[in-house]
Amino acid sequence: MSYHHHVKGMTRKYLIGFSLMAASVAFGSSANAADAKATDTYQKERAACLDGTSHQDRATCLREAAAARGEAKRGNLTESSSYDNNASQRCSVLPPADRDDCIRRVQGAGTASGSVESGGIYRETRTTVPVEPPPAPAYEPVPVVPPPAQRY
Repeated sequence: MSYHHHVKGMTRKYLIGFSLMAASVAFGSSANAADAKATDTYQKERAACLDGTSHQDRATCLREAAAARGEAKRGNLTESSSYDNNASQRCSVLPPADRDDCIRRVQGAGTASGSVESGGIYRETRTTVPVEPPPAPAYEPVPVVPPPAQRY
């Protein structure tokens, strides 16, 4: 084996090794970012559990926050875009006249009242629709009949 061939083979090995190392660093940093985001979200949810703003009993809230963190670390939680797509699909079954209002409600327009804790969230939008004037009565000519002649 010549010196040139030996150096070329070593260079190839180093390039492959370097590529694998770079890929593992990139993968590791994205995994670390996902872990950091999951941990940050967990800390916020845990704080809500502890200060009572979650509207759940403390034990259930803490258990669900921990479960959500675990699922997020495994990459099993859906993004909000999936939520938006699901909501839009629900609106698609409505008649066209109601569909636009439904989508606006899903996107946060209008007012909302209630809570998940109380059984549901009521979302309302109001759309002013001008009233069409009633059609004008059709003109029908009335035959003119002369009054009967009077006799004197």
